[in-house]
Amino acid sequence: MSQSHVFDTYAKTAQGKIMHFDVILGEKDAAKALNSAKIWLESIGVHDAVVTQENCLFCHSTEAPPELKKQIDSQGYGIYKLEGCQK
Repeated sequence: MSQSHVFDTYAKTAQGKIMHFDVILGEKDAAKALNSAKIWLESIGVHDAVVTQENCLFCHSTEAPPELKKQIDSQGYGIYKLEGCQK
């Protein structure tokens, strides 16, 4: 059983919309979590969102579900969408 590390993340768009999501990594690396959050936001077309290290904090470690494990294996991180994210 390999552990994944969950970073609770909030981003705010220029329009004031809050996006809440988890960044899941294979290693406990806060800088990588923040960078991964920014890359993901850009990849979904949210170019004006602000996310800072204070809004991307380690939460806990757990075994990632298969779908998130696939994301981590293919792109280096997984995203679990919570509030304010397009489904």
